[in-house]
Amino acid sequence: MQQGTPDEEWREDCGPRRVLELFATKWTSMILHTLHVRHGGTARTGVLLRSLPGISKKMLTQTLRELEASGLLTRHVQSTMPPAVEYHLSELGQRFVEPVEMLYAWGRRNADALDQMGARPSSRRN
Repeated sequence: MQQGTPDEEWREDCGPRRVLELFATKWTSMILHTLHVRHGGTARTGVLLRSLPGISKKMLTQTLRELEASGLLTRHVQSTMPPAVEYHLSELGQRFVEPVEMLYAWGRRNADALDQMGARPSSRRN
């Protein structure tokens, strides 16, 4: 790959690929959306679990850890008995959730077009 060529724009660590990597886990955007829209950027694990029908506790925990590791969320353990864990959108998470919300808004406005699409083999959609 030569420097300054279009190929360089699509190298493995380019911005678009790194963004797509964030969507590799199907729950990433939905967790960020739910945290932002339904809970003002902060929620406990149990609240998120109840807010996201279809996600298992294991998948939620795994995705929250990944989001924390990537810097999109921060985790706060309260010194109560038993300890309560809250997740907060980080500054980076707040910036990332903006385009997620634009994408979700597009989905709401274009539900008819989405309905015309065939279901993917792995989809739970009827």
